[in-house]
Amino acid sequence: MAKIGVVLSGSGVYDGSEIHESVLTLYFLDKFGATTVMMAPNVDQAHVVNHLTGEVSPGERRNVLVEAARIARGNIKDIKSVRATDIHALIFPGGYGVAKNLSSFAFDGVHCKVNEDVAKLVKDVYSLGKPIGAMCIAPAMMARIFGEAIPLELTIGTDKETANAINTMGSRHISCTVANIVVDSKHKVISTPAYMLAGSIKEAAEGIEKLVKAILDMVKNDG
Repeated sequence: MAKIGVVLSGSGVYDGSEIHESVLTLYFLDKFGATTVMMAPNVDQAHVVNHLTGEVSPGERRNVLVEAARIARGNIKDIKSVRATDIHALIFPGGYGVAKNLSSFAFDGVHCKVNEDVAKLVKDVYSLGKPIGAMCIAPAMMARIFGEAIPLELTIGTDKETANAINTMGSRHISCTVANIVVDSKHKVISTPAYMLAGSIKEAAEGIEKLVKAILDMVKNDG
């Protein structure tokens, strides 16, 4: 049975993982017979956003791993403890937490830094020839991790500013509709726009289902 790592970045679209994307990822993995290893870095969030008002809550602090445990129903690991040999593939749901907690893309753009434990696991998974899935804003972080040395084909949909950032960091952005995916077969990286374009959970689900299926097909074909 395929064991797929799912990296969360908190809980809530504005300061953590996009919850619909995360739950859909877990649902489709379960539906297609895979098991999941959920994980997140044990670090403080960049900030806390009141999801009712959309405003930053001054002085409030939350931990990424603790918040992500809400989505995982407590069944989650510190990403530092996970090894590439423990899993068959790795998937990143989106949400601003990817760009604020797993990386600093939301603040620093193309000059962003990526959490060391996140970058290490991604590179280790890649070095073993295992597939990686990235949705929503997560492909921008992939572009930063691999840079010009490994020019990936990625999509975040059609947003020109983010697409230009991906190209500047060394990858190649490919425009894509919400219902579809971009498969970089050479590097085994699959991406989909999800809520970068989705107007509803049903729309987000179409691309996420295809991404999960493609990841599992790659795992199966790798034997």
